[in-house]
Amino acid sequence: MNLPALAGAILFWLIAWALNEWLVRQHFTNRTLGNAARFAVPLLFGVTILVLWEGIVRGFGVPSVLLPAPSMIWARLVNSVPTLAADFRQTFLKSVLTGYALGCGLGFLVAILIDRSPFLQKGLLPLGNFVSALPVIGVAPIMVMWFGFDWQSKVAVVVIMTFFPMLVNTVSGLAAASHMERDLMRTYAASWWQTLVKLRLAAAWPFIFNALKINSTLALIGAIVAEFFGTPIVGMGFRISTEVGRMNVDMVWAEIAVAAVAGSAFYGMVALVERAVTFWHPSIRIGRG
Repeated sequence: MNLPALAGAILFWLIAWALNEWLVRQHFTNRTLGNAARFAVPLLFGVTILVLWEGIVRGFGVPSVLLPAPSMIWARLVNSVPTLAADFRQTFLKSVLTGYALGCGLGFLVAILIDRSPFLQKGLLPLGNFVSALPVIGVAPIMVMWFGFDWQSKVAVVVIMTFFPMLVNTVSGLAAASHMERDLMRTYAASWWQTLVKLRLAAAWPFIFNALKINSTLALIGAIVAEFFGTPIVGMGFRISTEVGRMNVDMVWAEIAVAAVAGSAFYGMVALVERAVTFWHPSIRIGRG
């Protein structure tokens, strides 16, 4: 047992905890300092988790095959940049982004059609709820058989996972406008398309962005899981399944770290666009205040 490493990690955790407690209790009059404090709290919390992780692994001598230390994962990250970059291109840039755009776009367009047709609303939405409940581990092998082993089959899985959340949320959002607001548009002799564009889509934006944020994580999960069932010798899911069999757990964690950073950045970009588009929404105004 490495007691100095364990004691140092615990001491760092206590100091960081005290500093975070002090930061969250402060009321900064300077807006720049306030924003810096809000950024520093989660950053310091994340660093504390890594330091504790390192100290526990080193302090108790945990075998790397069970849980590698963050320093070991970082070394693997630095030394495997070409491999990780190729996996990122295959999984995220090809499968995730393409499937995300197709799934969300198709879900939005079908929601518009359903809104125009009560028959589709009563017939397709229950079917959509059924399909959305299908486990990806059951859908992925079928898509691989249909579309082959390359990234196209992963795109199909991502489309299935992202289509129905966008469909259901958009339909709910289009129904969010009140009857009084719709009656007002009728008194102005507004057509269905004018009412859709100027009133109902504006009311639906929070629902649509909710689906976009949910799908930003579902798309990455679906693409990685789909690669477990057949893929060329590249991709995050392929690398994870292969390196686990080789007991190279540090490489597995390196892939997980890349996926986590990519997924968080993707979610953050969607959230930033949401703040710009739905600046009028009460939740955004309160958050800015």
